[in-house]
Order: sequence, then C-alpha cells, then structure tokens
Amino acid sequence: MKKLLTIALCAALSLNVMAAKPKKEKVNPNSPVFTTIKELPITSIKNQNRSGTCWAYSTLSFFESEILKKSGKTYNLCEMFVCSKDYMDRAIVKVRMHGDAQFSQGGAAEDVLSTMKLYGICPEEAMPLPGTPQGDSLANFNEFFNAMEPYVDAVAKSTAKKISNQWKSGLQGILDAYLGKVPEKFTYEGKEYTPKSFCQSLGLDLNDYVSITSYTHHPFYTAFPVEVQDNWRQGMSYNVPIDEMMQIIDNAIENGYTVAWGGDVSEEGFTRNGLALAYDDNGVRDLAGSDQARWLKMTAAAKKNVIDSLGVAAPEIVPTQEMRQERFDNWQLTDDHGMHIYGVAKDQFGKEYYMVKNSWGETGKYNGIWYMSKTFIKLNTMDFMINKNAIPAEIRKKLGI
Repeated sequence: MKKLLTIALCAALSLNVMAAKPKKEKVNPNSPVFTTIKELPITSIKNQNRSGTCWAYSTLSFFESEILKKSGKTYNLCEMFVCSKDYMDRAIVKVRMHGDAQFSQGGAAEDVLSTMKLYGICPEEAMPLPGTPQGDSLANFNEFFNAMEPYVDAVAKSTAKKISNQWKSGLQGILDAYLGKVPEKFTYEGKEYTPKSFCQSLGLDLNDYVSITSYTHHPFYTAFPVEVQDNWRQGMSYNVPIDEMMQIIDNAIENGYTVAWGGDVSEEGFTRNGLALAYDDNGVRDLAGSDQARWLKMTAAAKKNVIDSLGVAAPEIVPTQEMRQERFDNWQLTDDHGMHIYGVAKDQFGKEYYMVKNSWGETGKYNGIWYMSKTFIKLNTMDFMINKNAIPAEIRKKLGI
C-alpha cells in the first residue's frame, strides 16, 4: 500500500511539472538575424543623455576610428570641450547678426572639424564630467539651455548703440558651470599638452575630411552649404548623384574607412530597438491583406503589430533622386540625428544593412548599435563626413579633390 501511495505521489508530481512547463513562444521567422559582412573598429558606446549633442558624439566617434585606423591607439575624445567652444562661437555669430540667427543645442559634423582646427581637442578625462556640479555625470542640457538662451538673446537683441565685450565672460561662466572648464594645459599618459598640441599628436590631417550630399537644387560635382539651420558655420558639402553617394559609403567601408552620418530618424521605420527600414506603406498594407480604406481605419497599434510581424520582410520603397529632393523641400527629410557608420551586415533574406553606432548608451536590442538598411540610408541621408581618401578615384576626379 505504501509503495502504491509513493507511485501515485510521483505520478501526481510529474503531472504538475508537465502542467507547469511553459509553452514555447512562437518564433517570428521575420525577426532579424544578422550576419556581419564587414566590421571596422570603433570605440565604446557613449551616452549623450539629455542633450542635443549627437553631432559631437558621432563625429568624435568617427575621428576616434580614424585614429584607430592610423595608429591602432584608442582615445576617448571630449564632447563637452567641443560644445563649450562651439556654443561660444555660435553665440558670437548670433550677437553679430543682432539676433537674426539660430542658437540651439544642435550642430553638424562641420562644428567638430572646425573646433578641432581652431582650438584643438582634449581627452575626456582632462575636463570635469558634464553636470558634475549638479551631481550628474551625464550631459543634461535642460537647465543649462534654459539659462543660456535668454542670456544670449538679451545681448543679441539689445537696443544699446554699443555693447561691451563683458557678455562673453558671463557666457563663459555659464559654459564652465555646466560643461566643465576647458583646460589650458593637461597631462595625458605622463606628457603635458595644450588642446592644440594634443590634437596635433593624434596624427590626423584635418584637411583630409570632406562632406558629401546629394540634391538637385545645386549642380552635381560642385560644393554648397546644405541649407539647414544647424549648418550655421556654412560648411560646404560636395554634391553627387544618389547612386554615387551610396557608392562612396560602400567604398569607404570596404577600404577600412568609417562614416560620420547625419540624417533623418524621425520616420516610423527607425525603431527604438536597433532596426531601421524605409517602409513602403502601400506594400506593407498589401502584404497585410488590407485594402486602403481598411488600412487607414486601423489604429496605430494595429498597424505596428502588422509591421512587427513582417519584420525584415517588410517591403521598402525604392528611393530616387527626385524623391530625395521632394522630401528635402517639403521638410520631410530633416537633419535630426548624427550617427557613425562602421560596417555592413545582411539579414536572413540577403538584404544588406549598415552597422551604425548610436550615442544613446547601450540601449536597444543590439546594445547601442543600429542596423539601418541601405535603402533607409539612401532615402534619409542629409549629408555625411568622410576621409577624402575613401572616395572612389573616379568620383574624386569629378569633384576635383
């Protein structure tokens, strides 16, 4: 009897275990599975936190990879050094223009290049961490710009017949308080530097770097300043046809050069989970088995479920030169983010993507890395900075560089 009770108890326990065993989740065959084709060295993922400084993070990351390529040495260059110098320069322009110029957190790759040429650069550890006086080691520009913008506006829109130079000292005090004081000299790896001598020690030729874009409102193979507010320094970009723009990026990666990319990530195809696709809305609707009327009536959540289920099998549009121009002119294509392209991968269906380093910390499915389809980049690129030696010889000849 005791033996029978033991057997019955074991059987009951076994049934309970079987009942408690979780069901296997259904795997979506369209969820991305990436295979790396080419990956170039990059430095660690950074976090711009609550600041509109992607331009500084992405471009300094690009220069850090340039140094890695040249010397194999790893540096962590200081974004707040660039911001301090750049915001002062930008304020001076606004005052000279009597307020008729934008003063904001945003910027462009040209700001970093110009700052390094004019003032040099320092390593991260040579300046106090941003926000240190507020007890935060990450950049937080909310209070900072709330204090700084009215100050600059007050000077720029003054009704005085003559202003003094003291406003610069006041502004520098705000910059130092929130960003940390820029060092005149510092010691790095046992050697004393100024920001200019440190920049020179990095082995970069800052004249090697150019910007590329692709629009039809200026002639191809000429240079012009892309007409966006954050290009306040009027940095020049070489204008090439759309296919040559993509050829330049591919040639760069193939030959060991990375790319400082600026473009539009406001489209719904740019997910917050490490994937970017240029969705063809009509194609997605058709694959979902919905006519246009039904699709338009669906909630945003229902549409998202459809798109998520399609995953990397979701159809993409075919970007054209005319489409890029139209999107630029009607404000669809904006320069709202800067990132760092450093590799190429493909998904399980053979579609190719650029591997792109972001500056939002180790977030998303790929810990701070985004896989952005080549179609997305072709459609949404505003401009990008690159080493001129990464440009194919035949295109360089057309550009005269």
